[in-house]
Amino acid sequence: MGKKSKEARIQVILECTEHKASGMPGISRYVTTKNRKNTPERLELRKYNPILKRVTIHKEIK
Repeated sequence: MGKKSKEARIQVILECTEHKASGMPGISRYVTTKNRKNTPERLELRKYNPILKRVTIHKEIK
């Protein structure tokens, strides 16, 4: 049995929503951290997608 972490800061993966919907090959993902206590809902940030060559909305995935 492992210990459960009660730390506030966790690592999350952000994935491009527009790229996923377009059906193009490849994927744009970013790894970042968030404070679980301050933002319990899923994170949504505008990040650069190098495949589409523009800034798009990236949402947190499980």
